[in-house]
Amino acid sequence: MIQAKSLIEVITHLDAILALSKKHQSRIGYFAALYRRMTIAVQIGISENAFSDGKRMEHLDVMFANRYLQAWEAYTNKQQCTNAWCASFDACKNNDLVVLQHLLIGINTHINLDLGIAAADACPGEKIYDLQTDFEKINNVITSIMQAVQDDLSEIWFPLKTLTRLTNNRHEAVLNFSINNARKASWANAIALAAVQGEARKNYINMIDNTVVKLTQRIMNPGFAANFMLKPVLLMEDKNVGKNIDFLIK
Repeated sequence: MIQAKSLIEVITHLDAILALSKKHQSRIGYFAALYRRMTIAVQIGISENAFSDGKRMEHLDVMFANRYLQAWEAYTNKQQCTNAWCASFDACKNNDLVVLQHLLIGINTHINLDLGIAAADACPGEKIYDLQTDFEKINNVITSIMQAVQDDLSEIWFPLKTLTRLTNNRHEAVLNFSINNARKASWANAIALAAVQGEARKNYINMIDNTVVKLTQRIMNPGFAANFMLKPVLLMEDKNVGKNIDFLIK
């Protein structure tokens, strides 16, 4: 089982996933490329003392990343993983989703499911409250990079820019998947999970897992209007998965 012990090892594992994704033209590489950028940004933040406790932040981020890496490994080897990651990886086989939808599905699963669990594991009990400031900072990193990628994609596939503007205040729109709401939910989950153990904790995680699957389904099927406007984006996107992955890595 993959068990990275440092951010450098996380990046090495992500590079392996990216290489396989490019070789097999797998859209799993889309989120892996985005996640690589996020991991490097956190690594830079730690080196520049952007977090109140850099050592703790690396520990948390490695635990956070391992949940994704282990889910990918289990899915690839046809072993059991969480329902949310199974749905996310299954979605990568869907030819009718645009690149941004794949990214949002990965973000949805990793923030809404994995981040709260990793935070509670890293800082159980009352220690969780000491983490809040750095928890918010890591979420700021995720949000800023996701926004940068969305802006880049909008410049290449201009219907995305129009769709973003027209659906800015519509909750059913794929581009209005709220990372801010996901951040709030993940912190609430972290506090709850830090305080419970045993069967109660398992049941709580199962509840989150099933909720995240429903959110994935909403991203895949955002409604008639959004689906209609995403059609030209899908037609304009490059069908070369490896080329799209290289664009996301930059």
